Amino acid sequence: MKTKGLLCMFLMVFALTLMSGAAMAAEFKIVIMQDEKGAAEKYQPLLAYLKKNGVDASLGGAPNYTAAAKMFAAGEADAMFSGSGVAGTLIIKDLAVPAVRPVTKDGHSTYWGLIIAPKGSPKFTGSADYFSNKRVIFTALASSGEFFYRSIPNIKNVKATTMIAASHGAAIDVLSRGSADIAIVKNRIWDKKAGDFPSLEKAGEDKNENPDSTLMVSKKADLKIASKISNALLSLKGDTSPESHAVKEKLGIQGYIKTTKDDFKHTLSLLKKAGVTKSFDFKFE
Repeated sequence: MKTKGLLCMFLMVFALTLMSGAAMAAEFKIVIMQDEKGAAEKYQPLLAYLKKNGVDASLGGAPNYTAAAKMFAAGEADAMFSGSGVAGTLIIKDLAVPAVRPVTKDGHSTYWGLIIAPKGSPKFTGSADYFSNKRVIFTALASSGEFFYRSIPNIKNVKATTMIAASHGAAIDVLSRGSADIAIVKNRIWDKKAGDFPSLEKAGEDKNENPDSTLMVSKKADLKIASKISNALLSLKGDTSPESHAVKEKLGIQGYIKTTKDDFKHTLSLLKKAGVTKSFDFKFE
């Protein structure tokens, strides 16, 4: 009888372990870019909202675009809220497809790159020569940063010193301290911070737009769960529950809109001009 009892206990523990493992496996893993302080925390209410809609998900942070891209490519996540540069790269590498993107309370769902320089600097001419003998700082793998810079014709032939910043905000800060001559950053970030940097001004810009913070879904992910998440996010705007209100307030959005590869037309063109191919390893030599 004692042996039977031990056997039953063992089988129960084994079954619970299997159930726990299955539950963990079923959890949908989403990577969040932590390019600014508190970025990942803003998404926490999303977990409760998704759970309300029948989806168990977890959030994992990445310190920068390169780390996020490599985590995603290695299969360490099912999806990622991504800047357009990394999103476009994942599309070119055939690793992921876009699902939805947020619309801010101001009605924005896209962004573009700006060239920021000290006040009184020459305006950007569109030519690579503009950067000759300059110290240029930008965020790696950002459409409004490194990709914009590297897409400029003949940029490889120009003598310029390039520096990588952890975020667009950090790039602006380095420029303001005189440790760089030019910063290439996201216009939405500059719009928020411009008042804090009266010695800097816009010297040029990319004339086209890129989708912002798109949810990119891995081609290896469970498509049923991914579809359930997309539908839940598309329903967010009209949802009046406390969970949906918390998401909208924390992220500063109205809701989400459907996003496809067609929305990345400019981004993909930019990336291809910069030299991104299917074999691109998320870094430039």
